[in-house]
Amino acid sequence: MTTALILIPLVGALLVWLAPIPEVVRRWFGLDTGLLAFVVMCGLIGAFAGAAYGFDFASEEIQYETQWSWFDDLGISFHVGLFGFSLWLIGLTIVVGTAAIAYGIWAGRERPRAYYGLMLFLVGSLVGVFSSQDLLVFYAFFEAMLIPIYVLVGVWGGPGRVKATITFVIYTMAGSLLMLAAVVAFGVTQGTFDLLDAGTSDNTLVMLGFLAAFAVKAPLLPFHGWLRSAYTESTHEVAALLSGVVSKAAVYGMIWIVLRHFPEPVADLRGFVLVVASLTLVYGSVLAFRQPDARGVIAYSSMGQMGLITLGVFAANDLGLDGAVLHSVSHGLVSAALFLLAAMIERRTGTGELAALGGMARGRPALATLVMVVGMFTLAVPGSSNFAGEFAILAGAFDRGWGYAAVGALAIVLAALYALRLISALLHRERGSAGRGDGGDLSWSEIGLVAPLVALLVALSVWPAGISGNSFPGDRPQETIEAVEP
Repeated sequence: MTTALILIPLVGALLVWLAPIPEVVRRWFGLDTGLLAFVVMCGLIGAFAGAAYGFDFASEEIQYETQWSWFDDLGISFHVGLFGFSLWLIGLTIVVGTAAIAYGIWAGRERPRAYYGLMLFLVGSLVGVFSSQDLLVFYAFFEAMLIPIYVLVGVWGGPGRVKATITFVIYTMAGSLLMLAAVVAFGVTQGTFDLLDAGTSDNTLVMLGFLAAFAVKAPLLPFHGWLRSAYTESTHEVAALLSGVVSKAAVYGMIWIVLRHFPEPVADLRGFVLVVASLTLVYGSVLAFRQPDARGVIAYSSMGQMGLITLGVFAANDLGLDGAVLHSVSHGLVSAALFLLAAMIERRTGTGELAALGGMARGRPALATLVMVVGMFTLAVPGSSNFAGEFAILAGAFDRGWGYAAVGALAIVLAALYALRLISALLHRERGSAGRGDGGDLSWSEIGLVAPLVALLVALSVWPAGISGNSFPGDRPQETIEAVEP
């Protein structure tokens, strides 16, 4: 079943590229492929509804496992399977990916054969990343997902797309080369590349090779130089995938590779990583508050939230890890919804500059309602899924030191400031030059693109334990770290 989740979007991409079908059908075929993956995903979590066939969240073992021998002498195999936390990240990928493809269809992107094929290839590669249980398979999918991003930004992006693509390539290739060296070193010394069979390592340099690659992907300070240009020059739906899902590849890697296989280096360097995560959280929040445009605010808020998630991961306790997974899913949905709403506003006004907008609540009740609702999640109001994730992370960080929790609480206040500034600038301030346009309210099709994301956020707010209590039911990654700590 895991292999099917990977193959559905990848085979769909090949059919979109190669099948002799009309262009109109090609567009809708991409969406149908995403919906098919979503149906299969719902089948996997059928246990929640008491189905006889579904994911067993009480099991400590890997589920829906597939393993085919690849290179016996090197202990390399195509090995994929699911644990609770990886299942939620895959679900996030499929939901946001389907919404992004649907928006691309509605916006009428040019060259649909290439565009939707690349989007499906990106979704399939991300599912492969989140299900990989062999280091070389993980590396292959980790690199494969970068290829469609390069093309999607470089071809369909804005006026600065070439510079944005080059900057993104430089940063990601540097991180990937470090990770390749770390993969080889770890696999050779362990005698296997299998993540379930491999033991632990005390090699700090190898751990840092992995961590550097994940810090670029997140991104964490000071590896964020590619962020602004990539998020603002790409199309809005690609930015939604970058912010909402691609950054979560770093979360999977930090949990399942760094924490689990490098307990001694993590115990030694935890304080340093927690400081970097705290600085990323504050720095990203401050930059988000200072941005002149909606996409800039969302981009840097994503950076800040990834700092918060990293804080939870490296707190390396039950609360921190549960909160990190819950907030990864919640933030992914919020960020995707914000980028799509920003796209809809930009199509009406021709700009995302906050100074030129304002007063858009007047005569646009649907737009105002969705912006306010998603904005409340960004604010992390009590009772929301964002609040639940952030509270768990801060509680986990407090267990490692009250200073980390204090910095996190300060940054959450800053997050409230930039969220309120964004909402006010779009809806309530006096109308700017662009806000006076007669673009009208959201259409039913536009509402249908964002409403499912909001509905999932509401469901998570009603039952956050559905994720936080079903991510690590068995042995947790931090247990190996606790075993080496005094």
